[in-house]
Amino acid sequence: MKALLHLTAEETQPRSLETHSHCFTAFNYFVLGTRSTDQRIPRPFFHYIPCTTSEMSAPKTIAFFGATIGCGLATLSNALDADTRCIALCRTPSKLQGLFSDDKASRLTIIEGNVHDVDAVKKCLTVDGTHLVDTIIFSIGSRSMNYKLELDDPSICRRAIATVLEALNQLRRQGLTGRPRLIALSTTGISQFGPDTPYIVGLLYYYLLYSPHEDKKAMEQLITGSDEDFTIVRSSWMLDGATNKAIRVGVEDPKHGRESNAIGYSITREDVGKWIFENLVQNDNGVYVRKIATITH
Repeated sequence: MKALLHLTAEETQPRSLETHSHCFTAFNYFVLGTRSTDQRIPRPFFHYIPCTTSEMSAPKTIAFFGATIGCGLATLSNALDADTRCIALCRTPSKLQGLFSDDKASRLTIIEGNVHDVDAVKKCLTVDGTHLVDTIIFSIGSRSMNYKLELDDPSICRRAIATVLEALNQLRRQGLTGRPRLIALSTTGISQFGPDTPYIVGLLYYYLLYSPHEDKKAMEQLITGSDEDFTIVRSSWMLDGATNKAIRVGVEDPKHGRESNAIGYSITREDVGKWIFENLVQNDNGVYVRKIATITH
């Protein structure tokens, strides 16, 4: 159960052992020095106060950039299934309209605009005009326009994330409170700490996807160089369709290097979206804060 710890100097009667978990009993013994239920120790210590039901069940609000296709859409779908309030920035709102039931659509706010427009981005990051959203899902990417794999916007990721970071700074200067978790979708094949793909996939990446990978690198550098709480998700080669396959996870610290490996060939977009929502939004335990997670089947 989520709880708050408040510092007090009052002499307080310890709670009955039956009301404590084993962990909290150990806390009383080793930290507070309480050895029996009738012993009092008049010194400052932490007092456990449970949160109210309303505090525990307060719904989260997620801002989406890149929610109309792929992993962004898959994450959005999972969020709406879980009764989460969502705000999505779209150049073409019709791409999202009509995709969800009326019940799910009632929890989705679509803002028409471009991710390079800081004012449009600020609208997507604001809740009730007073505070920032809880989570940001950033899955913006460029598209290949011809058989030569030339991109329609070779620097879209770098420029778009720069706009999001600037929007956050402006909103804080305007007095809005909150510290959103920034979750950005990247790719394997760009780690500075050694290979994170099979050898043949690494070759294909280098010769076919050099330009978009340079853009993803620049995006990652802006994120890791910021003061935001972030998680970068590097997925392996993406396919379509949900599966029941296990997802392996590798972890990298952008400053100190690889903590664990997960090297694989592919993963589906639907599985990426489900993993992001379940592990970084719904059941987040802080393991991946300011880390890079590599996911693959």
